Amino acid sequence: MKRSVVIDGRKTSVSLEEPFWQALKEIAAARGMVMSEIVRQVGLRRTGNLSSALRLFVLKFYLDRIEPMAEHRHAKSFSDERQ
Repeated sequence: MKRSVVIDGRKTSVSLEEPFWQALKEIAAARGMVMSEIVRQVGLRRTGNLSSALRLFVLKFYLDRIEPMAEHRHAKSFSDERQ
């Protein structure tokens, strides 16, 4: 799905699959921001394609959230093995 966004006063269009747009909305809400601000921040830091940068941002956000859970499970299974 294509949407128009403004980054530093320049209008551009971004194509992302609907689940990525939904994830960006959820991330923005979790941070007390609007989605356009998230898109702007990612757009200012990117070095390549904005759509790809947004997908990677969403992926990193969710990987960062599950990593502590995976570490906890690993530590728990290690301590269970030692008992």
